[in-house]
Amino acid sequence: MKRREPVSTIMTSSVLTVNLNDDLHQVIDLINHHKIRHVPVLNAGEIVGMISRTDINRLTFSSLFDGQDDADEAVLQMLTIAQVMTHKPRTIPATMTIREVAEVFTEEEFHALPVVSGDNTLAGIVTTTDVINYLLDQY
Repeated sequence: MKRREPVSTIMTSSVLTVNLNDDLHQVIDLINHHKIRHVPVLNAGEIVGMISRTDINRLTFSSLFDGQDDADEAVLQMLTIAQVMTHKPRTIPATMTIREVAEVFTEEEFHALPVVSGDNTLAGIVTTTDVINYLLDQY
């Protein structure tokens, strides 16, 4: 097993993002169409938040009760991405080792982390699934 391998070797580098000014429908479409769970939120190219499938699911009722589509639509029209997202997400450098990332996941209970390059721009995203798949490949 390679002990000092950087997270850049397992991260997703073509990250799907939304802008702070987008509406929640765009987030939902992105999550559903690409079957992803976490989306970085950008404002003028800077990472300002993360929004997840779980964040969206907390807002909607149609999966729990029949006939609630109108209520879901009202909630989605009323709220903005900024009101739903996690603000100031923890970011990690692309040079951080996979082991260090695994430690962050276990200690801080995140499921996805934006990976930034030296100039603090979004370089990728790494998830707990990426780390688990890496470990499975080692055995």
